Amino acid sequence: MAQNPKSKSDSNSNKAKASALSSADKAFVKDAAKGGMMEVAMGHVAEKNASDSEVKNFGARMVKDHSKANEELKAIAKEENVEWPAEKEAGKWKSDKGYMDAMVKDHEKDLAEFEKEAKDGSDPKVKSFADKTAKTVREHLEMAKEIDAKLK
Repeated sequence: MAQNPKSKSDSNSNKAKASALSSADKAFVKDAAKGGMMEVAMGHVAEKNASDSEVKNFGARMVKDHSKANEELKAIAKEENVEWPAEKEAGKWKSDKGYMDAMVKDHEKDLAEFEKEAKDGSDPKVKSFADKTAKTVREHLEMAKEIDAKLK
């Protein structure tokens, strides 16, 4: 009796999917997801609470760009069976300067992580996402430094 080859390969591909990403790639996906969601949450807070219009606009840009990146990353995570982390609450608003200081630090750290993944990652989709997104993160970092330098 012939077996249905489709059902056999389906069950095999599901097993392979569970461990397709290296642990480093999985860690990157989870960290990038957490960071991206936090950028969106804090961006909303900045849009609402900032007194400087450039800070408000920067917050809006974080919401737009990081939401888009999060959607792309979520699709990769789903495809690779990587659990999407839970969303965390944005921190309390302190000041425009406090937010921009944090954005400079965050984007410096993120840029290093994205560039490392783009260079050293093992999964082509994750590497491509990291490479493409690193360009946007670099742009955010430059904007954040520029705005931060103007604030007292």
